[in-house]
Amino acid sequence: MPDDTYLRPHLVGINHVALEVGDIEQALEFYGQIFQFKLRGRSDNMAFMDMGDQFLALSQNSDRHPDQHRHFGLVVDDRSNLRARLEALAVEMIPGVGLNFRDPWGNYIQVVVYADIQFSKTPAVLKGMGLELTKTPDALQQLREKGLG
Repeated sequence: MPDDTYLRPHLVGINHVALEVGDIEQALEFYGQIFQFKLRGRSDNMAFMDMGDQFLALSQNSDRHPDQHRHFGLVVDDRSNLRARLEALAVEMIPGVGLNFRDPWGNYIQVVVYADIQFSKTPAVLKGMGLELTKTPDALQQLREKGLG
């Protein structure tokens, strides 16, 4: 088979992630108790939570089954009081490295801190979000090793 690398598109990032929830109003209330976000838009069965140049889509589906391994990671500026918020809401915590939990609809979520990971927002996006964030030396080294920092 000939090398068709030049014909394949590059993965650039994630525009959004869609989560199925049992009820849009309840989901917005739940996520609003643990995260700050702006609502990008909504309909009767969808809601879109802004994350700068990306968003989290909530899609209503009453026939949900909890995910056992499929998950996604949310990036936050600071998670120092997040565990206490989740515990106060009696949210199911998942053991492991980092801060992992299930929302009331069984979605498995890992929360990581911006400073610790390779994921980067442009200065313009951070400014538009009203955030001034930095990276740890380890994260900066990982970015440099990939030619990204």
